[in-house]
Amino acid sequence: MALSIKNARHVLRGALWGAAAALVLAGGAPATAAETPTEAVRSTVNDVIRLLSDEELKQPAQSEKRRKLVEEAVGQRFDYEELAKRSLAAQWNKLSQAERQEFVDLFKSLLSNTYGDKIEGYAGEQVHYLKERLEGAYAEVQTKVSSNKTDVPLDYRLLNKSGDWRVYDVVVDGVSLVKNYRGQFERIIKTESYAALVEKLRKKSADIKAPPSKAKGN
Repeated sequence: MALSIKNARHVLRGALWGAAAALVLAGGAPATAAETPTEAVRSTVNDVIRLLSDEELKQPAQSEKRRKLVEEAVGQRFDYEELAKRSLAAQWNKLSQAERQEFVDLFKSLLSNTYGDKIEGYAGEQVHYLKERLEGAYAEVQTKVSSNKTDVPLDYRLLNKSGDWRVYDVVVDGVSLVKNYRGQFERIIKTESYAALVEKLRKKSADIKAPPSKAKGN
C-alpha cells in the first residue's frame, strides 16, 4: 500500500500545491509567550517564503543547502512527535519509548521527502490570514493560498507547549494530514501488522535516500 497524502481536488497541482506543501512544512523561530497563534504562523510562513524566494538559494548548486535550511526551520515549528502520536492513534500507547522514537524519525523522513520536491514549485502564491480560533491550549489559524488561477484553504492546528505554538496538523482544502495518514496506517496495521507498517516506512526512506541508478552506457 502506497503511503501518500491524498488531494481533495485536482487544483492542488503544480506550483500551487508546491506552495501549500511548503507552508505545510513551514518553520521558523520558536514563538514567544506574547505571540498569538496567527502571529506565530505568520512569522513561520514569512521565513519559509524568504528561503524559497532567495535568488542565491535558487541556484542548482544551492539546492541541498536550501532543502536543509527549510528542514531545519521545520523542526522548530512542526511537532513531529505530536503528529506521529495522533496519526497512530491507539497503537501509540502500545509502543515502547524506543519504538516511538523510531516511528517519529521514520515519519519525519516520510513527510520531509514527500513534500521536499514539491516545495520547489512555489511561484509567488499569496497567503491570506482569515480567522483564528482559540480554545485553551489549542488553536486553529485559517488561511487561504491564492494564485492567479485558484484559491486553496490551508488551516493550521496548533498546540501551545510552554508558550510555544507548535503545529500538530494541517488541513489542506478540507483534507487533514493527520486523518489521512491515520486511515492509511490503521489499514496497514489491521490487514498486516504494525511491524509491516514500520518496514514499509523504512523501505520508503531507504528508496528516497538511495542515489538514482545510472543508465547503461553512461
